[in-house]
Amino acid sequence: MAAKRIFVTGASGCIGHYISEALIQQTEHELFLLVRNPAKLQIDCASRPGITVLQGDMRDIERFSRLLKTMDAAVLTAAAWGGTREAFDINVVKTVRLMNLLDPDMCEQVIYFSTASILGRDNQPLKEAGQIGTDYIKSKYSCFQQLPRLAIAPKITTVFPTLVFGGDRTKPYSHLSGGIGEVTKWINLIRFLKADGSFHFIHGQDIASVIAHLIDQPPAVGEPRRLVLGNAPLTVDRAVEEACQYLRKRIYFRIPVSFQLANFLIVLFRIQMAAWDYFCLNYRHFTYENPVNPATYKLAPYCATMAELLRVSGVPNPAKPLHRLT
Repeated sequence: MAAKRIFVTGASGCIGHYISEALIQQTEHELFLLVRNPAKLQIDCASRPGITVLQGDMRDIERFSRLLKTMDAAVLTAAAWGGTREAFDINVVKTVRLMNLLDPDMCEQVIYFSTASILGRDNQPLKEAGQIGTDYIKSKYSCFQQLPRLAIAPKITTVFPTLVFGGDRTKPYSHLSGGIGEVTKWINLIRFLKADGSFHFIHGQDIASVIAHLIDQPPAVGEPRRLVLGNAPLTVDRAVEEACQYLRKRIYFRIPVSFQLANFLIVLFRIQMAAWDYFCLNYRHFTYENPVNPATYKLAPYCATMAELLRVSGVPNPAKPLHRLT
């Protein structure tokens, strides 16, 4: 397969690290990695030829306009997380500008990272995300709405990561992985609670496997170009059970947690919650249709279960097994 010229934004972030590393180690593609601070890039960019680190900012993406015209593909992971002005400038204005700088005749695919938070359970845009979401979520919702109007729209593959875990001594941790150790400290309490809710998760390394596959095998005409990245849905109760199995903690009984009670306590004690947080508390089931992960493409998954997630996150596994947890 002929080598491609690939422009990657957000290469120094958690997902960007995994994707860049996979493309360096598993392909011969010529890579152009855009980072604000090269010192944060903990990847061996000298391990082979064809890797160029570009120091720059999405705010100044026009600096790379001539280079972008020569790209065969682009992987857009860069995002601003907070601040209304910054979020919309980076996540909407400059992201759209970058796509417009690509040559629709030259570039065969743009892999654009959105977020599953802007979708409902039917994989369609969730109006609440655009109305009351965080600045990050509202900006991602806005950008997604603009994509069909772009000249390169037929070549955009939009991916919607669900809950993302990942990070180690050579890669920055995702927002969720940074706190996973704290969650396990509460397992002695959590194991006796029962809650109604469900979700998907996916590890950064599995995201990288999917992206590397898509770069070499872009969706054919008529195939889906909107892909939710996640493992099979997992209920909150099942996640707790799997965590207890891994941590060798018995579950003797479980007390149902009523969301009606939670809402009552919020009102009673005048707890201040953002509109989006309150919506999420009541929405509860953040699941989607046809999630995509390495197994979808007959690739070996790195982290597909709760036990694997705890293991790769460095959570110790007690040696003595339990024959029964309930």
